Amino acid sequence: MLGLKLPTDPRWVNIVEKNINEILTDHAYCEQKAASYAISLITKYPEITEIVDKMIALSREEMGHFQMVHDLIKKRGLQLGRERKDSYVRDLMAFIKRGGNYEMVLVDRLLIAAMIEARSCERFRVLSENIRDEELSKFYHGLMTSEARHYSMFIKLAKKYGKDVDVDKRWKEFLAKEAEIMNNYGKQETVHG
Repeated sequence: MLGLKLPTDPRWVNIVEKNINEILTDHAYCEQKAASYAISLITKYPEITEIVDKMIALSREEMGHFQMVHDLIKKRGLQLGRERKDSYVRDLMAFIKRGGNYEMVLVDRLLIAAMIEARSCERFRVLSENIRDEELSKFYHGLMTSEARHYSMFIKLAKKYGKDVDVDKRWKEFLAKEAEIMNNYGKQETVHG
């Protein structure tokens, strides 16, 4: 369904299991950043009512996920660490066509969000299937379905509002670029690292 070209090696979970606080802290900030990105789409496209409505709902949901992760951190007697930069997202953002026409930039922004949600979904699936911690396995399985839904929403919005853009072609370009980027990741205890 997701179309990712480079799957996560399940051995990545071995890295994650060595530092659960790190993955949980990184995950919490991923949720916060997703909420912030949804809000940024509202400020960039206030004239598209459907995007505004969907991003309001998404930002609330993502902050709800942030709270769930933070509650899990506290329950385990851990503490939310400092925010880290997400190099994966930075590398993807560099692929956005800047200075293009309005519709192309909108499509790219929506596809970036779809890509991040797709990779998060895939990582959460890998975690849910391979982590030995039963609580985290169930936790990540539940969040995996949300990420899949968000991915689908962004793809649908791109197709709806990118009428003069070959969205399928651009999505294939994103998939190829993301696979290239992922060759540099999978070695850290972070959601995208």
